[in-house]
Amino acid sequence: MEYSMTTVIWVLVGAALVYFMQAGFALCEAGLTRAKNTGNILMKNMMDFCIGTPCFWLVGFGLMFGGTGAIIGHLDPMILGSYTAENSVVPQTMPLWAYVIFQTVFCATAATIVSGSMAERTNFKAYCVYSAVISLIVYPISGHWIWGGGWLSTLGFHDFAGSTCVHMVGGLIACLGAWMLGPRIGKYDKNGKARAIPGHNMTAAALGVFILWFCWFGFNGASTVAMDSDAAAVTASLVFVNTNLAAAVATVVAMIFTWIRYGKPDVSMTFNAALAGLVAITAPCDCVSPLGAFFIGLISGILVVLSVEFFDNIAKIDDPVGAVSVHMVNGIWGTIAVGLFSTGDDGVGKGLFYGGGFHQLGVQLLGFISVAVYVLIVMFIAFKIIDKTIGLRVPAQVEIDGLDVHEHGLTSAYSGFAITDVTDMDVNPNDNTELGEDDYEKASDAQINAAVKVTREAPLVPSLDTGIHKVSIICRLAKFDALKKALNELGVTGMTMYQVMGSGIERGSSERYRGAVVDSTLIPKVKVEVVVGSIPVDKVIETAKKVLYTGRIGDGKIFVYNVAKVVKVRTGEEDLSALKDVE
Repeated sequence: MEYSMTTVIWVLVGAALVYFMQAGFALCEAGLTRAKNTGNILMKNMMDFCIGTPCFWLVGFGLMFGGTGAIIGHLDPMILGSYTAENSVVPQTMPLWAYVIFQTVFCATAATIVSGSMAERTNFKAYCVYSAVISLIVYPISGHWIWGGGWLSTLGFHDFAGSTCVHMVGGLIACLGAWMLGPRIGKYDKNGKARAIPGHNMTAAALGVFILWFCWFGFNGASTVAMDSDAAAVTASLVFVNTNLAAAVATVVAMIFTWIRYGKPDVSMTFNAALAGLVAITAPCDCVSPLGAFFIGLISGILVVLSVEFFDNIAKIDDPVGAVSVHMVNGIWGTIAVGLFSTGDDGVGKGLFYGGGFHQLGVQLLGFISVAVYVLIVMFIAFKIIDKTIGLRVPAQVEIDGLDVHEHGLTSAYSGFAITDVTDMDVNPNDNTELGEDDYEKASDAQINAAVKVTREAPLVPSLDTGIHKVSIICRLAKFDALKKALNELGVTGMTMYQVMGSGIERGSSERYRGAVVDSTLIPKVKVEVVVGSIPVDKVIETAKKVLYTGRIGDGKIFVYNVAKVVKVRTGEEDLSALKDVE
């Protein structure tokens, strides 16, 4: 048989790009969850692909593409059967194995979506089992209806690259699983109000989104599964333009929308919106104009924000990474968008807005509803069986300590780095208020003393007053150089500096993460410690206060301690002789 080498290369490169989406999902999910679960997230994103690959080879591909029956293909273990133009919809312009690997990476994408929403509390063994179930029967059978010659395809249902087949299926399973698991410990307070649990690494999350966006050109573009004609080249080019445009518009809209809604543009929600736009354009990317792609992206950018808020605050389904809102909600929206914006090209019925009436829209609605009912029934049964046998959720103590150490024996995914998990700390917020005066010389005593609090604690040895004091100063990172210079000019000859994280939230704060109010925010601070004897401690305090004062929240605190004894290791000198500070 003679194959089109251009098509073969196109499809194989596309398959490689779709495979690399696993890296994007891994980074995105790890970044939007807590550090103590990073290794677990990475393992899940690795294993769903590695488990799904043999499952799809053994059973899934045959069920999806083996024959053109209305409901299901046929069992073809290890893909040993013949897939001709007469008995399947497999393209004949490439070797069978090129098509197999292309469909395998799509199957793995559907499975990997689930890990994000069920993150931080799912039993790893359970995850491995239900990933296999998705790749063995759930994705292949619904995929047969849409792409394998099944009943939906004969009705004219259109899902070019998988808004329903891949994304809605994965997102719906994620939603069901997150609901059955219940929320993470600490997600809701005793009154049921959602609390923010910020992700630990926004850099990783952002890099994951950039990788996914890049790979989506292969996900959507190579779904032409052809590059051997002018028509295929035109379609692929249009797909690239629409994919990029929808994602970019969704991102801008979400940034503006969260800016208006929360007072500041929400970083993680904006990145979620990029993925939402990509998911929504996946079904109609070949049959809408760039104008249609613009409006699809615009609606996606608003829809993803409102959806995250809905699941957080009303449905009470805890979704750490927003996968339900990105993949399920926008997968549905993208499927419906075909029935609204289709221009009628490439054999797709015209959408409602292009004079096609309600026919194509009705088929699209029937398609995603029927797939959703099938997926929910099968996965509900699967989750229930897994929960009764293996256990779907980890014990509370495992969740609190982190899945890395209990599930994988991994003390930290960041060995050698100091990682502080903000959400697991009991941080008392500062009770400072805005002072309204940023000039130290003009500020009243009450303002100064409110901005920089001085605490004198009891001496370590109450009966002994050596005249030596340790002054511990916590201040803004940007003020360190000025503080160091001022103390040196005062005669302080030695100091110890630590970079620390300090609580930086005031009562009544409206700071938000993904729409939820943040209980406590840790920001970079500097802790400077000096020990003085001959220099009056009040001079040190006054100097520090004058340098550090801005009149705004977070100016810092000064703590003063009595020091019982000082010993210089090199000379053996003690107390004031060991300090040798000068006036």
